[in-house]
Amino acid sequence: MAKKFLYIVAVIIVLVIAGLIILRVWANELTALAFVPTEEFVEQEALAENAYAEPDMWFVRPGEGEELIRWQPEYTNDRGLLPTPAEPSPPDFAVFFVHPTSYLSRSSWNAELGDEEAERVARVYLRGMASPLGKASEIWAPRYRQATIGAFMTDKPEAQMAFDTAYRDVAQAFAHFVDSIDPDLPIVLAGHSQGSLHMMSLLNEQVADTELAERIVAAYVIGWPISETHDLPLMGLPACTAPDQAGCILSWASYAEPADPSQVKAYYSRSIGLNDEPRGNSPVLCTNPLTGTRGGTAPASANLGTLVPETDLTDGTLLSGAIPASCDPRGILLIGDPPDLGRYVLPGNDYHVYDIPLFWANMQVDVARRVSTWTENR
Repeated sequence: MAKKFLYIVAVIIVLVIAGLIILRVWANELTALAFVPTEEFVEQEALAENAYAEPDMWFVRPGEGEELIRWQPEYTNDRGLLPTPAEPSPPDFAVFFVHPTSYLSRSSWNAELGDEEAERVARVYLRGMASPLGKASEIWAPRYRQATIGAFMTDKPEAQMAFDTAYRDVAQAFAHFVDSIDPDLPIVLAGHSQGSLHMMSLLNEQVADTELAERIVAAYVIGWPISETHDLPLMGLPACTAPDQAGCILSWASYAEPADPSQVKAYYSRSIGLNDEPRGNSPVLCTNPLTGTRGGTAPASANLGTLVPETDLTDGTLLSGAIPASCDPRGILLIGDPPDLGRYVLPGNDYHVYDIPLFWANMQVDVARRVSTWTENR
């Protein structure tokens, strides 16, 4: 009987070890199986030419949804640190913000407008990620038929079709935004993850080599890797190299240590840049959000306030002096030991969901300073 019991235990141990090996070796394949649509791609009908004239095509626009982003979280001082006083309100400026992926279903390649769960999550993202820009005189954040999360996990041609569909909506929304605001108003562009992917295309196709480029205060293209050789030269603006510089691009992707960005780097290396060439191992732009400069290191004491979220991410408080930042040679932003911000950390100590909340107060100060510089230089 004892021998039989030992056999059973041995079999269980072998099965557990085998399961762990399968999870480790085929983790990417299993994740793709869970999220990549198996349905054929269905071409979405083009939106009406004036679709974005309708208020319900926007999460946020003047007079609509502003409670999401006119939010100033309170400081918590449980570390005995006092918050740095906020700088004076900046001159008037307008923001165009593109939210990250909030559609996780594998039932279709693109979200339908009005998808209840996708839009609920998008509002959560807007509250945490667009609120540092809440001092803008106008903020516009469109609904769009975003590509599903599974489109990032496959090389199927349907994935690119899904991104193209989403981008057409974003480009149409941007055109309406530009036509609707005061022609003398400076513009801040911002996005995260899929939103930043589309922002790169907007800069390339709608801003570079146009008069509109002169009105761009800054472009916060966060949570998506920008190749310094295959993308940046075609985006119409240089990388930000000084905290008081206007007309430039900022980008970072946050990892705690030890960091393992191998999955993202693998996707990046086989992806195609704006110059239609594979990005390969080309250098990735990394802005340090604590200094507002390209590259470099800053201690936690330079962090004016990390947005520490509640469990459901719908609320939170600011904690100053908690998170350092250092641009790594791999093009990622290292934030030291893993901070406890919640359960949404991705494999490899990837703090993707927290890219903006980690540096919430610094981003608020950064945009105010750059708008002031733009206004003074004009």
